[in-house]
Amino acid sequence: MELWSKAHIQTLLPATVVMVVVALILRKLLGGREWKIRMIPFQVLAVIMVLLEIGKQVISVINGYDLYHLLFHFCSLVVIMIPVMAFYRGKHQQKVNAITASLLASVVLLMLIYPALIYSEGNIQAYFGDFFSFHTVTFHNLALLAFFLVIALDLYTPTAQGEPKVLVVYMLCFCVVSATMAQLLKTNFNNFYSCNVPPLEELRVNLQGVLGYGVTQTLYVLIVTVLDILFVQMSYWMTRYILRFTQRKKTEMKAEIR
Repeated sequence: MELWSKAHIQTLLPATVVMVVVALILRKLLGGREWKIRMIPFQVLAVIMVLLEIGKQVISVINGYDLYHLLFHFCSLVVIMIPVMAFYRGKHQQKVNAITASLLASVVLLMLIYPALIYSEGNIQAYFGDFFSFHTVTFHNLALLAFFLVIALDLYTPTAQGEPKVLVVYMLCFCVVSATMAQLLKTNFNNFYSCNVPPLEELRVNLQGVLGYGVTQTLYVLIVTVLDILFVQMSYWMTRYILRFTQRKKTEMKAEIR
């Protein structure tokens, strides 16, 4: 089980450094401006990510459509929520921001811990020759940039007033839909049909011989669901503490200047 390939080290690490630098430059340029101005880079990024997804769907249809391209993956939630956070201004804006920031933080953690699970070394090598490889590498790297923009530009202020509960409900709804579609379409959305981690997949298959397919698959889906919910909760609290720290430092700096 390879967490990082040589290609990931050579591409993802430099890209992450560049994105952090870009986010810091934008913080320097826009950090003192009003929120709607600070949101502009995030909105531009949202449009780019939507256009990338539209391109993927169109090309998939032209090629005969691969069910794996349906938006029932965990990272598909990012495609949905980034544009919502970028342009929604209703009474649920705080909840939308909490969900989006937590999902982005989850992607960041996965990318930094186990990037080979997100996209393969083959995707990196085929980056300029295959659109789907180009899409998956670009999309997930842009998700990193989106998170860095949320932090650097103070686009979300966590309150913890009902936000953890909202995240549980949101993720539970996603897991029910994604797991159901994975079984019905026999397609591995969000690892609900099989596991991309080889040792765990071997365990799942072995348990089928003992417990039977139905019981094993039900237990497996429940475990993945619980892990998803807990992981997003952890990501929420990580984001909360990072933002509270950066926002406090910003306030202290303003006070010193005065």
